[in-house]
Amino acid sequence: MAIWKQEATLEGLNNMNENTMGAALGIVFTEIGENFLKATMPVNANTVQPFRILHGGANVTLAETLGSVASTLCIADWTAKTAVGLEINANHLKSVKEGSQVTGTCRPIRVGSQVHVWQIEIHNEKGDLSCVSRLTVAIVNRR
Repeated sequence: MAIWKQEATLEGLNNMNENTMGAALGIVFTEIGENFLKATMPVNANTVQPFRILHGGANVTLAETLGSVASTLCIADWTAKTAVGLEINANHLKSVKEGSQVTGTCRPIRVGSQVHVWQIEIHNEKGDLSCVSRLTVAIVNRR
């Protein structure tokens, strides 16, 4: 059974991502499952650090983009409520060289009425786990 309370399409998610940091880094939503979201991000001049490997901050941006959107899709009344990040951590497990791309997969650990916790795994093109992140999101009243 799907966890989403909002209808979503890849086109809609990618349109929502326009003019954001995610778009600037080349993040593209690629799959919506019953309990997961996936997106890709290139490893290029916009996302690498000086040693030409994927910057940890780019990994965190991919993770937070996925988790924040996932939380938004889990809010029944998004005109009254919104999702805001509380805490994010990331363990960078394997470097990824420039010229490739990574894929992030976001799955719920807990989706409550006030707090959501997401696990985001980021894999390289070979399928190796390069980063694992956990995002905690608060569901608050819109101002």
